[in-house]
Amino acid sequence: MTDAQVTDAPSRTAPHVGVDKLPREDFLVIALLLVSAFVVILNETTMSVALAPLMDDLGITASTGQWLTTAFMLTMAVVIPASGFLLQRLGTRGAFLLAMSLFSAGTLLAALSPGFSWLLVGRVVQASGTAIMMPLLMTTIMTLVPPAIRGKVMGNISIVMAAAPALGPSLSGLILDTLSWRWVFGIVLPIGLVALVLGFLYVRDVADRTHSRLDPLSLLLAALAFGGLVYGLSSIGEAARHTPVVAPWIPIVLGALALAVFAWRQLVLQREDRALLDLRVFASRGFSVPLGIMAVGMVAMFGSLILLPLFLQDAMGLEPLQTGLIVLPGGLLMGLLGPTVGRLFDRVGPRPLVIPGVSVVAVALGAFTTIHADSSPFFVLALHVALSLGLAFMFTPLFTTALSSLQPNRYSHGSAAIGTVQQLAGAAGTAMFVAVMTTRSIAYEAEGASAQVALAEGVGDAFVWGTAVMLVAVGLSFLLRRTPAAPHGAPVPSGH
Repeated sequence: MTDAQVTDAPSRTAPHVGVDKLPREDFLVIALLLVSAFVVILNETTMSVALAPLMDDLGITASTGQWLTTAFMLTMAVVIPASGFLLQRLGTRGAFLLAMSLFSAGTLLAALSPGFSWLLVGRVVQASGTAIMMPLLMTTIMTLVPPAIRGKVMGNISIVMAAAPALGPSLSGLILDTLSWRWVFGIVLPIGLVALVLGFLYVRDVADRTHSRLDPLSLLLAALAFGGLVYGLSSIGEAARHTPVVAPWIPIVLGALALAVFAWRQLVLQREDRALLDLRVFASRGFSVPLGIMAVGMVAMFGSLILLPLFLQDAMGLEPLQTGLIVLPGGLLMGLLGPTVGRLFDRVGPRPLVIPGVSVVAVALGAFTTIHADSSPFFVLALHVALSLGLAFMFTPLFTTALSSLQPNRYSHGSAAIGTVQQLAGAAGTAMFVAVMTTRSIAYEAEGASAQVALAEGVGDAFVWGTAVMLVAVGLSFLLRRTPAAPHGAPVPSGH
């Protein structure tokens, strides 16, 4: 970062070094960001339950209604790569106000939408704000929190990542028992507006800002690359059962080509610290290894999140409420364990936590290969809790290790890179699990199995692939090292 690019910012210097307690003003900022991130991520998963009444009210088909989720995911995939630039350009305060303004505006538009088109626009605006919040939260924690207690505070991110998505469908179902689908947005809106007002009053810039200009070509390439890859991967499952409107390989190939050009463009721009997404973060082994393990874990988590509700409802014949109750404990456990795992990380480092964590996930996925239509719901519940337990011991140490390996002026780009890889890994995991399940179910039906049995067997085969992928993460976990963090509050050399 050149001197000409930096504006005056509050000094983050020596007084924090060795401190194991946050100043009150820093604690307030992080708490506000955590609550705001929890709300926007919670909103991401509410549509799964609200889709059916929404379809009846607006007179749309299921395939049309699914665009409310697909468009949200595509917007996240496009905006997250740019979030590193936005955080450095706008600062903590500007990025927070932009994120919550977009989220609140999108929520209001969705609640009052006269038809599907306006609702879709509202979801896209919501997603634009959501995409900025998680990188903002991670970057702020890394900037404000001393290394000695960083794991404990970063552990709270697990509450946002795991508990919020798990609670989304349950909250949506509770609202829909007595109110219309519009209240799914209407109840969230006041919380977003209160967070926006509190952010205006209390959030301040906590790191240096830059005057770098936005490169329009990079933004276009990011949209083509990450949007194309996520859309193509997401449509693989659909292609396994019937011919989609666009063959999945077309957006995947176009996305891959755009990604190659995007990477070249960033390599050129980062020489002048003008990159939309600074790829130098991947040059750090301490960043790339944890990110690789995290990506594999995301494949397992998103794949199981997609398949288990299908299995429980269509193969075992459970009601949606029963399905939600079975997957809820695991999500809550993963979130609530985050701070505890973070404290353990501060004491022992990543390997003693991540190696057992990935091993438990691999064993749980292996056990999922044995489920069938007559399996006990309590057996599925136990396996999902075990899977969630393993993931809880993975994510907080991996987040903290990866970002701690970077220089402070690259925290925002590291956070953006993590968010981008999460989106791609989630799409890839969904694609792999759904494609295997669908193709194998069709094959079992062709052999004479009932639809219910065929689906159950197809799910089991999908988890075989998931187990194989997770074994890669087990191997990678032995490469983890505890990375010495950059001194908290130390000045960052230009160009590092």
